[in-house]
Amino acid sequence: MSDEARKHSRPVKAGGITIGGGAPVSVQSMCTTATRDPEATLAQIWELSCAGCELVRLAVPDQESASALKDIVARSPLPLVADIHFDHRLAIAAIRSGIHKIRINPGNMKDLQGLRQVAREAKERGIPIRVGVNAGSLDKKQMGPSGGITAEILARSALNA
Repeated sequence: MSDEARKHSRPVKAGGITIGGGAPVSVQSMCTTATRDPEATLAQIWELSCAGCELVRLAVPDQESASALKDIVARSPLPLVADIHFDHRLAIAAIRSGIHKIRINPGNMKDLQGLRQVAREAKERGIPIRVGVNAGSLDKKQMGPSGGITAEILARSALNA
């Protein structure tokens, strides 16, 4: 992609990695381990680091996984992103554990007050939030006339959530 095709954005920091604002594109991957298993998760993070990965996303589907984050964050060689669905309390637990970045899907988080609390806590600690939407969280009414999904529909979904 040419520099002209990239949109200018405000830079944010996730650990020591700058994202956006003209910074080089960073390599990110996602662990396939159960985050509640710190040893397996850390082993995979080290493998990803050795392969050139710069940022690692972890699924945080439950409180047990959220509780494991403090240990994982403390021992990780790379900045970590907590991938949160459905429950804002997991995002807050991740923030309090020292996570470097949060990824939320507002399409499956319906508690607006909870989302506001996540935003406040992240802002207080300088933790960036990535808003990620996907087709699975779209309301059928939001889809195009033929049931198609476009980037515009996904963006509108995130803004309306």
